[in-house]
Amino acid sequence: MGQAEEVMVSYLNLLTCHRELLVSTLRSIQCVLDNLLGSGFFCQEDVEIVQRTATKPDQVRKILELVQCKGEEACEYFLFILYEIRDAYIDLQPWLLEINYKPSREIREMKVVNTDPISRYSEKLRHEMSRDTCFIMSYGQQDETRLEELYTDTVMEMINDCNESLGFLESLDQLLGDDGVFNPQGEIIYVVGDAGVGKSILLQKLQNLWSKKELQTDASFFFKFRCRMFSIFREAEQMSLRDLLFKYNCYPDHDPENEVFDYILRFPEKVLFTFDGYDEIQEDLDLINVPEVVSPEDKADALQLLLSLLSGKLLKGSKKVLTTRTGIEMQSRVIRKKVVLRGFSPDHLKTYIKLHFREQEHRELVSVQLDASPHLCGLCSTPLFSWIVFKSFRHLHTMHDVFHLSENSITLTDIFLLLSEVFLSRLAAAPSPLLKKSTRCISETFRVGLRPLAAFAKLALQGLERGSFLCSREQLAECGLTEDDMALGFLRPVHDFDASEAPATFEFIHITLQSFLAAFALVLDEQTSASSILKFFAECSRRRETFCLPLASCIGSSMKPSEKKPFSTNEQLQFTNLFLCGLLSKTQAALMGTLLSPVLLKRKRALLKAYLSTSVKVHLEGLPHYNGEEGQKVHVLPNFLWILRCIFETGSKDIAKMTAKGITANFIKLGYCNVFSGDCTAINFVLQHRQKLLGLDMDNNNISDYGVKQLQPSFSKMTAVKRVSASGHLLYNNNITDAGAKLVAQMIEECPQLAIVKIGKNKITSVGGRYLANAIKKSTSIFDVGMWGNSIGDEGAEAFAEALRNHRSLTNLSLSANGITSEGGKHLAEALKENSVLRIFWLVQNEMMDDAAPHWAQLVQADTGLTHLWLINNRFTAAGIQHFADALASNTKLKEICFKGNLLTEEEQKLFESEKRLLFH
Repeated sequence: MGQAEEVMVSYLNLLTCHRELLVSTLRSIQCVLDNLLGSGFFCQEDVEIVQRTATKPDQVRKILELVQCKGEEACEYFLFILYEIRDAYIDLQPWLLEINYKPSREIREMKVVNTDPISRYSEKLRHEMSRDTCFIMSYGQQDETRLEELYTDTVMEMINDCNESLGFLESLDQLLGDDGVFNPQGEIIYVVGDAGVGKSILLQKLQNLWSKKELQTDASFFFKFRCRMFSIFREAEQMSLRDLLFKYNCYPDHDPENEVFDYILRFPEKVLFTFDGYDEIQEDLDLINVPEVVSPEDKADALQLLLSLLSGKLLKGSKKVLTTRTGIEMQSRVIRKKVVLRGFSPDHLKTYIKLHFREQEHRELVSVQLDASPHLCGLCSTPLFSWIVFKSFRHLHTMHDVFHLSENSITLTDIFLLLSEVFLSRLAAAPSPLLKKSTRCISETFRVGLRPLAAFAKLALQGLERGSFLCSREQLAECGLTEDDMALGFLRPVHDFDASEAPATFEFIHITLQSFLAAFALVLDEQTSASSILKFFAECSRRRETFCLPLASCIGSSMKPSEKKPFSTNEQLQFTNLFLCGLLSKTQAALMGTLLSPVLLKRKRALLKAYLSTSVKVHLEGLPHYNGEEGQKVHVLPNFLWILRCIFETGSKDIAKMTAKGITANFIKLGYCNVFSGDCTAINFVLQHRQKLLGLDMDNNNISDYGVKQLQPSFSKMTAVKRVSASGHLLYNNNITDAGAKLVAQMIEECPQLAIVKIGKNKITSVGGRYLANAIKKSTSIFDVGMWGNSIGDEGAEAFAEALRNHRSLTNLSLSANGITSEGGKHLAEALKENSVLRIFWLVQNEMMDDAAPHWAQLVQADTGLTHLWLINNRFTAAGIQHFADALASNTKLKEICFKGNLLTEEEQKLFESEKRLLFH
């Protein structure tokens, strides 16, 4: 028998020998029938014979019988179908590998068409998701822009369950990867960020990449949901998991036997979910007293399905990306990894400007005006605010002769007034190209647009009061809004819930805009008592500082049911209060005076100022104080930041002075308070009025270079009064680059009693290292400097060496994790021989090797006064450490040299047991 005959016989034998496996495993037969028919191996009668067979196993048996009757080529083509359409026949892929099936050249030339319902559904999902995500729709339905033409990455920081930084993501592919995973058993990728920081647009980009097969994932199915939709299902509406997936994404076509859903249940790891805006769920989830949903066939409340998906009771093993605003917490056991969105870095902002403004003239104008206002730059690090500013700039430049973004004092209220001005300006006819552009008059624009503005504001306030982000056509009509008003841009239709051509549900283009308009409604209201403007302040004062939205049994809350109300987490009311302060500020008095009675406006302003003054005093008295090395400390709570923001929005120097006077502590801890760069002007607005030198701890926030620049006046002011012997500036983990380091260096020089600078875990290179080292060299008060986790390298180490030489006050220094090699280490060791003040020096996690050891040994022999030297996780061997051991015989002051994590075996470590000051553990 020839070789060709042996191959042909083997296919027949394969189907016979493995008949039982094929009958029990092969599930999707339609694709097999379609291809056997299309290739001519089957006729229509063969197909009908198979289809008339009652059960799936019997149908597979009939196919095998018919194929074997057709001959060897038909048998191989049958295997080729299974080989080519791997998604549909994933269960049989290990078997094909086991039998080492390789299609012959002749069979490879034959066509296989994928008519499998599973593959078809995956392609349908990709097609519809591509259509839905290719345009940016997040902030308005007018002037659509392609996602790929404007999307800009933001800073994405991974954190662990203790909120400690694990580094930064470089791409969205890493979001789904194993980087930063602290709990492999968890299933939720938890994406947290402030209002407008880009959570929704990040998910849209993720979805768009998947639709184009450009996302590094093996997920065959992608289901996207907005969490607010789960709050609007009727309580009586029950649905199964199948309904939830297919009704609110898309239905699988040509799937009479439900093969798609069966595949999803069997291979949940092939499914990717995104749930946007978990904080927008309004129900008290812990009060839903129905059993958990564990069966995919059972019908249940939509919220229960959501909770069961997130907790892994349903489709365990599927990937889930969940976004929420900062402040909503889940227990770590259901979370796989945490990612915090930090907004635009300076480089990201430059990229965004280039994408937003194609005209070089506009690009330069915007850049110049941003550079002139560090506070505006700080606000623009939030993508939403940046979009508003740039959109307004472009639009108003087409309308008026002269338009500048703003002066340095721009507030968040100014930004949303700017957006409202753009929307209301659509009521005026566009200027003819042949006519001169009009002169900008903001008060006239708002006066002409007062009717629709008041109606939108009323709608926003009503929604806020009932805890709703959505509104119906009936509610629009009740507020006096017309079809023409819809074109202004404040609202957009919600197509997620309406399949009809004329949607019945609408939402504000961003929930922060809803808060702004709600504040406008409180100001414009002339019917109710003037004191009603304070209603949300009173509501917020009753709330806890932090709140935990429950996830079934995974998340608990100590609040009583009666205490929980819509928006109870939550920034929505806080933003409304903030905008109220801005609208009632002295700066906006002229504008608001044209929109309501001047007498009523004056009364409301007085009421707000009196309330703020009283509440600030009460809050400051209640802050916890404790004594530390730097004197009396106060660790403020996150709500204190909202107070500072509100004071800045009012522009009231009187309240700012009173607040500064009320801070009696010598040291303020603002760590982990979610401070972003735009907040620093508010902090400076208050602290610049303080009459005592002040220590400030702002570790683990997101102030960036812009924030450092905004804080500069406060530190300059502190140089004038010298009543406290020490103050500190702690800026650990704040996305500060070399530009920010230069500003910190200026602060060090301008504040002659600054004693502590902690600026670790930032993005400072040798350039910024030189700025800081030169400033430290000149300081006579600084005694503690922390530079851990930057990238100053050997050049920066050399600059610090010069600063250390003969320094008179610096006693503690950390240059750990800075990429310093032996070259930089040699400079540091040589300089320290002339320093008798430094006591503690950390050089952990650098790259020093044995060639630096003799230089350090000479320093040890010099016995300068150094007491603690940490060289953990460098690259010293036993030979290098021997130099240190020998030198210690001449040293009386060193208490320890720590070599843990260097290149020694346990046996080599025993060689140094006699020298107790050498530590290896």
